[in-house]
Amino acid sequence: MTQQTTATRPIVKKQQRRLKSGWLAITGLLLLSALPVVGGALRLNEVSAAENTSGYGSAVPIVAHIVAMTVYCLLGAFQFSPALRVRRGWHRAAGRVLIPAGFIAALSSVWLAVFFGGPADELSLAMVRLVFAVPMTVFLVLGSIAIKRRDFAAHGAWMTRAYAIAVSGGTQALVFSVGFFIVGEVDAFGETLLVATGFVINSVVAELLILRRGRPTRASAAAR
Repeated sequence: MTQQTTATRPIVKKQQRRLKSGWLAITGLLLLSALPVVGGALRLNEVSAAENTSGYGSAVPIVAHIVAMTVYCLLGAFQFSPALRVRRGWHRAAGRVLIPAGFIAALSSVWLAVFFGGPADELSLAMVRLVFAVPMTVFLVLGSIAIKRRDFAAHGAWMTRAYAIAVSGGTQALVFSVGFFIVGEVDAFGETLLVATGFVINSVVAELLILRRGRPTRASAAAR
């Protein structure tokens, strides 16, 4: 029994180091961000190449949203690494980029929804995005207030909720793939429902992650 325990100890320590580094979470979030980031890059090309854009004012929020959301999703993934979070210099420097980028991404999404000028059958999609862009903005405000008060637990929770909404594009792509496999082509209502489902899934996962963080670990429980 002792030999088996001794033999498995290095494996357990290696697994603990991997969990602390958070590379699995980072990789998963980067992959989840990949599809919307690529889609955003293609959209930027369309905006820059379009000759019939309705004007400078209409292109600015689109470009701002795509660039800010790309920065927010990709850089934000690294904030889920425990090893990087304990490095206060990294966490603060990244946060000073992420919070403004998050505000630009969320507020530009609100702008695009409120001043929606696309096809009528896409209006419902714009409204769904508005419903989640507003809470994302609120979460960023609350997260900023929490960090000024040095309430790190609340800050982490609010920022996790905001990031979950931001990275929903990848989840929506997965939901669309499943929906297409099950029912085939979907109409405008079905598309709106699938987009909303992606937002809801990410929000539920965020709440579960926050609850998990709040539970005492075995080590802390034993110390008590």
